[in-house]
Amino acid sequence: MAKKIGKTVCVYSAKGGVGKTTTILNLAGTYHKLGKKVLILDLDLTGGAIAVALNKAPQMTLYNMILDIENNNYNSISNYVTKYNENIDFLASPIDPRQAGKIDSTYIELILDRAILSYDVVLIDTNHIINELNLVLIQRVDNILFVTTNDPYDLKNLKSILSIFKDTGITNYKILLNQSVIPFKNYFSLYDIKNIIKNNIDYTLSSSFFIPDIDNYVLNGQIIILNNKCQKVFPEDYTSFVRMATDFLEDKKEEENNHEE
Repeated sequence: MAKKIGKTVCVYSAKGGVGKTTTILNLAGTYHKLGKKVLILDLDLTGGAIAVALNKAPQMTLYNMILDIENNNYNSISNYVTKYNENIDFLASPIDPRQAGKIDSTYIELILDRAILSYDVVLIDTNHIINELNLVLIQRVDNILFVTTNDPYDLKNLKSILSIFKDTGITNYKILLNQSVIPFKNYFSLYDIKNIIKNNIDYTLSSSFFIPDIDNYVLNGQIIILNNKCQKVFPEDYTSFVRMATDFLEDKKEEENNHEE
């Protein structure tokens, strides 16, 4: 019987400050609750925040893994990941930003091919820059989750990215409207947003999911959705994360009219 390989999900945004990293952490927490083994791959090479958000100091990073691959010293991905709990590991971005320049798109296939053999899901954090690495990445992964807010600049940039996707035939994406980042600034209705970006909104995080003391979670390395009270206090948003998580676990199927023209 062939070994089942994991799914790859790139969480992307057209601009910073939309809650992308927090979304990744909560997705990882959701997969933990579903009993799935998940790797968070931090490909925000110069500003990666996964290690900080989980309050863990990695001994090895993505840079160490690539260096060993180059020198034929690579053995197992487990030698480079940092464990958060029994189901969640993360592969940290380089500690020294100068090392980021030595990681290019040629390594994407190698990294993902190794990761999907050991994990049910690989969640990939990125920066919002449209560079070669990110372009190669979004063409390689099984699914792309775009995170956006109600902000006019976010929607403008998202519309531009979606135009590029349409031109290149990329359709394996979903869009998350994160209303918890700017809960008191409802610039547009959901109907307006769909018309602006000429696309559907697949998932929504409500303004109720705004966490005033989010810094306390970061300082303690806590994932919000793993808090025992989360499902009761934020039932709508908890359900959204479960929907996202289960959707990305499904086998890729031929998509027909999933996105508006």
